[in-house]
Amino acid sequence: MSGIDRIDRKILSILQADGRITNLELSERVGLSPTATSERMRRLLKEGYVSGFGARLDPQRLGFGLLVFIEVMLDKTTPEVFDTFADAIRKAPSVIECHMVAGGFDYLVKTRFEDMSAYRNFLGQFLWTLQGVKETRTYAVMEEIKNDGPLPLL
Repeated sequence: MSGIDRIDRKILSILQADGRITNLELSERVGLSPTATSERMRRLLKEGYVSGFGARLDPQRLGFGLLVFIEVMLDKTTPEVFDTFADAIRKAPSVIECHMVAGGFDYLVKTRFEDMSAYRNFLGQFLWTLQGVKETRTYAVMEEIKNDGPLPLL
């Protein structure tokens, strides 16, 4: 974060909590004029410090109450197998996040489903059919403790 100062970090911190804040409100909270705040916002966006804006939806209300983490181990760790797996995962709507990790398995996949039956279908009809998938381990979440953690900018 060497390219940003204390005020930029404050702007980013406020935006993490409320992405719908008006420029006027934001300028008042950081102690700058609306024009100066707007210029900083344009720069932060242009330089990629803000990757996007969106709404946090309630998965329970929308029928996606089952949160599942899946460890995936591949049979080979070649660039071709990694690329094939990554391409397929990017296209899977149930996959919220996927991370290549170091350790006893290759990927940690975060998914959302309507219920355990929908997860079982995903596993059998999609995940286990992908080239290179050797083994999976499933962790169904019983309770979400914290799922909206902002970056510690201040």
